[in-house]
Amino acid sequence: GWCPLSPAGAQTTQLLVEPPWRPAVLWDRVTLTCQGSGTPCATTWYKDGQRWGQQGRDHFTVTESGNYTCDRPGSGLSPPVRVSNEWVVLQVPAQALLEGDTMTLRCRG
Repeated sequence: GWCPLSPAGAQTTQLLVEPPWRPAVLWDRVTLTCQGSGTPCATTWYKDGQRWGQQGRDHFTVTESGNYTCDRPGSGLSPPVRVSNEWVVLQVPAQALLEGDTMTLRCRG
């Protein structure tokens, strides 16, 4: 099939989490999206350090807890994202925060 190029200028591979809270929990129906240079078809996924069967897709919905990373040729391996199966979780927003920022915490179960 046809595979579009990703936006130019992506220097590092990033793993986006939806909904955007960390730690991610399985019961939130978490979607992981791999962003980086090169084509989405060339994405390689890893779960707990092992190649994972979602090759050639730039996003998917997680069905198992674990540590996920993705690899895109040209921008490399993403930082890992942990998806847990905890019953109660204290979450923070997934975006980067600086000291002094106001932060919302969510306690969920």
